[in-house]
Amino acid sequence: MATLKAEALFNAMGDHLRATGAKLVKQIGAIYHLEILPKPGDEPVVFTIDLKNGSGSMTKGRVGSADATFTMTDDNFMAIAQGRINPQVAFMQGKMKIKGDMAHATKFTPDILPKTPKL
Repeated sequence: MATLKAEALFNAMGDHLRATGAKLVKQIGAIYHLEILPKPGDEPVVFTIDLKNGSGSMTKGRVGSADATFTMTDDNFMAIAQGRINPQVAFMQGKMKIKGDMAHATKFTPDILPKTPKL
């Protein structure tokens, strides 16, 4: 199985949530599934980011039901996370698909992710 660049970002998410999770849970109140495709057409690797309960959590795999699900390639996810593509632009250009509650989806912005290491 291909290694995702996004995996390094998700690995940093645990420390990030310990530092800022309680504030993010109060601000966002949603559970997200991120379906990251190594390459277009590949099976997605799913991550669950819970910003609804406790001080938040990040789990590899699909946990519970999501308020919103994002599907995109690893490269597009990293471009969004690093601020190289605006999430709304990525959605409009078809680089990111969103299922679920759009009000919750719009709260998922790159600034809730840890600052990305240069990859």
